[in-house]
Amino acid sequence: MTREPHAMKILIAAAALALIAGPAIAGDAEAGKKKAAEVCAACHGPDGNSPTPDFPRIAGQYEDYLAKALSDYKSGKRDNPIMQGMAAPLSDADIANLAAYYAKQKGLVVR
Repeated sequence: MTREPHAMKILIAAAALALIAGPAIAGDAEAGKKKAAEVCAACHGPDGNSPTPDFPRIAGQYEDYLAKALSDYKSGKRDNPIMQGMAAPLSDADIANLAAYYAKQKGLVVR
């Protein structure tokens, strides 16, 4: 028995995952802060801690979650007409930057 078939399976699986995940763009939190002030702050607050229960608090969420959520709103995978309209004009870099910014913010603890 050789290990070559097993190694080949691992290599193929890793390549498939890379293709599925797509290229990751490193987010720039400072650029995200600027974009957030232009696009997101009215509903989610300037730091992602929404001042109203009508909109989710996104400060402190995981960066990859935020990027995926925005991408899914943009593509229509997540169905929300307001967020689809907000995400539609965002570039991949905008999404990465916003995710990086909000992930670095401190979320509020609600008791």
